[in-house]
Formats: sequence, structure tokens, C-alpha cells
Amino acid sequence: MTESQIRIAYFSAEIGISSSLPTYSGGLGVLAGDHIKAAADEGLPLCAITLLYKEGYFKQRIDEEGNQSETYPKFDPEPLLKKLDFTFPLQLRGREVQIEVYRLDYPGLKGYNLPIYFMDTDLKNNSEEDRSISLRLYSGNKNHRILQEAILGFGGIHLLKQLGILDNIKTFHMNEGHCSFLTLELLEHYKNEEVVRNKCHFTTHTPVPAGHDHFSMERVNNLIHGLIPKDLQLPSLVQNSRMHMTELGLYFSRSVNGVSKLHGKVAQNQFPQSTIGYITNGVYHPYWVCPQFRELFDDYFPGWRIEGKKLLDIDSIPDDKLLRAHNKRKRTLLGYANAQVQKALSRNVLTIGFARRAATYKRAHLLFSDMDRLINLSQGQIQFVFAGKAHPEDDQGKDIIREIVTNANHLYGKVKVIFLENYNMWLGRLITSGVDVWLNTPLRPNEASGTSGMKAALNGVPNLSVLDGWWAEGCEDSVNGWAIGTPDEPNDEADANHLFELLENNVIPLFYEQSPQWVAMMKSSIKTGVQFTAQRMIRDYQKKYY
Repeated sequence: MTESQIRIAYFSAEIGISSSLPTYSGGLGVLAGDHIKAAADEGLPLCAITLLYKEGYFKQRIDEEGNQSETYPKFDPEPLLKKLDFTFPLQLRGREVQIEVYRLDYPGLKGYNLPIYFMDTDLKNNSEEDRSISLRLYSGNKNHRILQEAILGFGGIHLLKQLGILDNIKTFHMNEGHCSFLTLELLEHYKNEEVVRNKCHFTTHTPVPAGHDHFSMERVNNLIHGLIPKDLQLPSLVQNSRMHMTELGLYFSRSVNGVSKLHGKVAQNQFPQSTIGYITNGVYHPYWVCPQFRELFDDYFPGWRIEGKKLLDIDSIPDDKLLRAHNKRKRTLLGYANAQVQKALSRNVLTIGFARRAATYKRAHLLFSDMDRLINLSQGQIQFVFAGKAHPEDDQGKDIIREIVTNANHLYGKVKVIFLENYNMWLGRLITSGVDVWLNTPLRPNEASGTSGMKAALNGVPNLSVLDGWWAEGCEDSVNGWAIGTPDEPNDEADANHLFELLENNVIPLFYEQSPQWVAMMKSSIKTGVQFTAQRMIRDYQKKYY
């Protein structure tokens, strides 16, 4: 695809293309990467714009007490990325900051290359202070966040001007509020709010109010003076002189979506001034299906990567072949895990996975709420694999990790619980495809989507989850997994009790019977996973919003 053919510009503060390109932290970035990969396969005239982050998010280390520490190894973008032969300036903190750009052409399965642009301030011409703006993802204080978001939004539109394609773009897709400054640069360019509004679409991922950036206007004007119009009629701006980034994006968007049916309703209540629809997220199946299943699918369903619906014929694969492929993958996971920790996990034991960002609402503590009961139901029949990162400044998140490791140490010799450090795309794929059951215990309705469960399902791993996010749509209780709790009354004690009941009465007995019913559940999971691919998601965006 030539640049002149691009009609959609997709903006995201983080994009996860592979674990060797550290420009993502977790779900939002990996989802953005899956969106881009599926768009490339569909041949969409789309480009993506983000920041480079030469020091990435961070590399995580966990000591024996569960304390997280962070290191920031520097990433050399070349030769993986190609540096473009121009820079351009942006006025930040009252001075010119030069921005350079790297490009990666992502090859779709049909040979269609989709460009991703990475903006960077780490140039010799910039001061040390300015060079550090784009070094790390989600690092620093509010000032730093504003500067990064200014580069993403204002700088991203300048980049499209430099490329000579700004006026070709029909849709500017903002993936969360970090990108919303782009609307103000478009307003400066087109001088007309309605023209800007007709060109913008916004996706919100955050049901938790704390997840939406907002800054005092005094702070914003000190850092990016002259870039904010004086007569903006945003509610937070008018009422308390704050720049609410999601409100800004919504105000200038023709259309808005949440990322699951339930989240669409939550977002509509959060932002009643906008009309909010939904497209449930999906995961890029050619990447997230493990190698052992890929080999099997290649034999039985040629072309399944290009058309995911071919996997709906999963019943034609003999049960023993599916089980054999899964057990091979499980051995790979346990081999890696046992090399990392000193608690030898057994390949014959039911293995349950729980891996996600360390956040309070995800309720990792439910499993440990009754240690005696956990020990009694386990009896050497169950083992747990945990993973996840806490933001370097998130003390609560770090406490959650410490609590998991403390509980694991307390259970030593009774229940095997391990925590694998440095959760990234590579480890995420290994865990979601290698465990026997995927556990998820969010406080409904705080999980917008929950794509890790979709990845597990595509690999024949049943979900054991609260009916939040995608699972509220995907769950067929006792057919493709199990529903924890009731949808209407989330309650820690009741949900923990139901989790233990399901493990004791349903999950453990069914697994150890090794009956055809377990493999039927694996196959049902895969069929469910087919409904939650990025291919389906990108086709929905084409129909509804592009």
C-alpha cells in the first residue's frame, strides 16, 4: 500500500506487535497490535501512529518475598524499524522539540503491508530533558504524561502533514483518550468543529474512572501553551477548569464505542452526553493459537489463518489428537515454569492460570480468601500459575503481587502456586495456551473486555470466570467453561464461595475423569473463541465505523 492510499489513521499510546518491540504495557497495547494485524490481513487502507519508547515499559523482577523491581534496558530500533529521513518540530514547554519517526511495515497474510509510525524525541538536537519525553511508556508524573500525549496527538497530525496525506484521511480512530489532542490540531487545520467531528471515531476501554486522564488547565497551558483553544465547551473544562482527555475525544467524535456489550452500557452511563455503541474486542488468532494447535489446524483446516471460521469444524479433529496437542503445549509451559522457580509443577495435575495486570478490581485475593478450604479441595489435584505486572508507581498493585507470593510461600508443600515474572506477549501466549483452565475474577462491571480469556478459549482452555466483559457474552455455563457468581450482585465472599464450589464439584472431578465431556468442553471453547477473533472485530469496525 502506498501512503497516498491511506484513509484511516489509527492512534494508540501503545502498540504490541511482538515481545521484541517493547512499545506496549498490557491489554490496551496488545489489543491495538491485534487490531493492526487483522486490518493488514483484511487489506484496510489504515496506518497506525504511536510513540517509540526506546526503554519500553519495564522488565520485571520478583524476589522471593514477592517484591517487584524494574529495569529499563534500552531498545535499538534499527534494523527492525526504518528511520524516516525527516524530523519536525513541536512547541513544548515554550521551546521547539524535534521529533523523529521510525516506520514498520506489518505484512498481512495476503501480502498487504500496513505502515506503523513510531515517534521519538531521543535526538541529539534535543535537550536531555526533551530526549527523555518518549523514552518510557507510562513513566513519570502528570507533566510527563501531558507531554507524551501532546506528541501523540499534535505530533501525530503534524506527521500526517509531513507525509502529505492528512487531507486523505477519512477516519481518525482514537484508541483511548491518550490520543485526544489530535482533535485540537485538526481543529486548527480545518477551522470547523463539524468537519473535525465528521472525521473522528473514539474507542473507550476504561470503565474505572481513575483510568481516564484529566489535568488542570493551568498545568496543560504551562506545558503546551498556545495549542489549546480558549473557547472549548467541554463539561470538565467549563465546570472546574480541567482537561478531561476522554471528554475531549468524545466531544469531537462522530461515533464512539465500548469494547463489549456490557462495557458499552457502562460507558454510556459514564458519558451520557455521547451516544456510545460497542464492538466486543477480539484477538488475532494466527498469533495467539499455540504452535502445537497451529500444526493440527494446518492439517485439518487449510486456510484457517485467513478465515478463522474454519475452526468451527473443530469436532472433526479426533479427541485424542486434540488432547495430545494440548498436553505437549502444557509440557512446554511447565518446562519453562520449572526452570524459573523451585516448585516442580507436575504435568499430570490440573493447572489453572491467572495472568493479568495487578489491579485491585481483578481480585486475585479471592482464591486465597479461605486457605484451609483451598488446601482441602486441592489434595495434590490442582496447581496455579500466576503472572502480571504492577505499574512502577502503583503501590497497591505491588502489594497484590507480594500477597500472591506470600500466599504461595505459605502454601508450600500443600498447594503448588507459582508466580512467573516479566509478563509479556511471549509469556502471555505460553500461559493462556498451556494451562488447563483460565481463571478470571474481576469485580463486575470493572473489566471492559478481558482478551486473555479469548486467547485461552482459542487454545481449547475452558474459562472459569465472573460474567464480566466478553465472558458475559461468550459463556455457556458448563458447556465451554463456568460462570462464577451472579451477574447482578458482585460480592467478594459470595464469589469466593462459588469459586471454591465450582472447583470442588465441577472442575476438578470433570478434569480427572478425562471423559469425552472434558474434550467436548475444549472444543466448545475453541468454537466460542472463533466468535472473538480480531478478524471478526475488524470486520465489525469496517461495517459500523470505518
